[in-house]
Order: sequence, then structure tokens, then C-alpha cells
Amino acid sequence: MTGILVLAGALLMLLAAIGVLRFPDVYSRMSATSKSATLGVALVLFAAAWHFDSAHVAGRAVVTVVFLYLTTPIAAHRIARAAWKSGVHPWRGTGTNDLGAPQENDAERPSGPGASAD
Repeated sequence: MTGILVLAGALLMLLAAIGVLRFPDVYSRMSATSKSATLGVALVLFAAAWHFDSAHVAGRAVVTVVFLYLTTPIAAHRIARAAWKSGVHPWRGTGTNDLGAPQENDAERPSGPGASAD
């Protein structure tokens, strides 16, 4: 059982790495890492819990997986939001874009006295 869980986790993490290399934009790359890699790490942690057959190790594995599942979507959302606010455009083949075009980067916009208002 340990070998199956480790192999499945490693394959999911490999798919996440391939997704980071192959996907066309930051948003789809982030999706690959936040879903596949998180599930892969969870499977490897559960394999460790199964292998050591200890309540202490299993408790740590469960707490770590819960922490990952709580923080990974938040981190992915914050990265996507930062990319969007920085003006990173989605891939042109994206089917749905409910947010419209990304905003201009505020650092590139003229400011101060005498700056033209848009």
C-alpha cells in the first residue's frame, strides 16, 4: 500500500511539474501546481503514515495535509490576483474571462503634479 501511495503521489507531482513547463500562462500553470502537487504531497504523506503505522506520524500527516488544503488555494488566488493587477494577460485561447482586460500597472502610470488624469 505504501508503494502504491508513493507512486501515485510522485506521478501527480510529475504531472504538476510537466504542467508548469507546458501550460501557456501563469493562470493555468498555477492551477496545475495548486491541484496536482497538493494531492501528490498528500498521498506521499499518507504513505508515510501508513508505512510507520504510528498514531503520532499519522496525526502529523493529517495536520500537514489539512494545512496544505487550507493554504494552497489561498496562495494560488493571491498569486493570480497579483498577476492580474500587474497586467499579466491570460492566454489568448482562454475560453472565459469574466474580469475583462487586466488593469495597467500602477507603477507605469504617471503620477504627481502635472500628470494627466485618465
